[in-house]
Amino acid sequence: MSVSCSEYFSDSDLLCGEDTSGILSGDSPECSSDIDSSRSTEESIASFIEDEHNFVPGFDYLSRFQSHSLESSAREESVAWILKVQAYYGFQPLTAYLSVNYMDRFLYSRSLPQTNGWPLQLLSVACLSLAAKMEEPLVPPLLDLQVEGARYIFQPKTIRRMELLVLGVLDWRLRSVTPFSFLGFFACKLDSTGNFIGFLISRATEIILSNIQEASFLAHWPSCIAAAAILCAANEIPNSSLVGPEHAESWCDGLRKEKIMSCYQMMQEFVIENNRRKPPKTLPQLLQVITVRHGIMRTRSSSLSSSSSFSSSSSSSSSSSDKRRKLNNCLWVYDDKGNSE
Repeated sequence: MSVSCSEYFSDSDLLCGEDTSGILSGDSPECSSDIDSSRSTEESIASFIEDEHNFVPGFDYLSRFQSHSLESSAREESVAWILKVQAYYGFQPLTAYLSVNYMDRFLYSRSLPQTNGWPLQLLSVACLSLAAKMEEPLVPPLLDLQVEGARYIFQPKTIRRMELLVLGVLDWRLRSVTPFSFLGFFACKLDSTGNFIGFLISRATEIILSNIQEASFLAHWPSCIAAAAILCAANEIPNSSLVGPEHAESWCDGLRKEKIMSCYQMMQEFVIENNRRKPPKTLPQLLQVITVRHGIMRTRSSSLSSSSSFSSSSSSSSSSSDKRRKLNNCLWVYDDKGNSE
């Protein structure tokens, strides 16, 4: 049984650029037939392919890292921090990706002062804040956003001024075309039965986020990254027939087999390397000893349900107090003039 690709295509993906005419038109997706929905999805994907070059840094951006005019290690550190905060607050993967996208597009157009690192930290916080405001229903206060090992803590008014600077450089084009704009469509193309579409999208999302720190992927556009990620995810389906980049080229107009092949091979190498780096699974006995030492569980697994409420309330209050302690004990609070307090 085949499935309609429109079932895996969210309404938010249909916003390319800042044109809101589609939102205000009053059209209801339930009113259209499957054929009309499929045609609309195909047209939306075609528009994404056409516009995606407007939401990526220029071609020479990667060469700046290769020539060391931009420090790739500094970018990796900033991206790592963004991913930590994304995990800390449970933000959507798209929020993290948009944060990095805003940062890369800004750095391509503007240079930051070469100081002790706080300008890039400020840019990272501002980009994450903007992305969270675009995608998250609940956004933490600006002070609380600066967690997970942030080297400097900036005053909210300083971050807001940086946000305005970022908005100006990006021409207020925040609804970017990203690899996530294509994942549902490509997964549907690869698996017309619909049996593994959920897994393909989920695993491809993990692969994209795990490789976002690598500057080498800046050489590929979002559609190419999405196709390569879906192919990598498909390789992990047991007893599945191998699908290569030559098949992905036919998913939609604008995809090039050579580009997909290059991105796919590089992504596969990183996937294998990341799997090797994963720590070995901890034995249940060791986990039980650790929890007892920390006072989270005082009984064995047979009475886990009776102590789960204690564990939840204890960890929740501990997390809240730790967060406030990080903010209160921080020695660096930058004001608008770049002075520390």
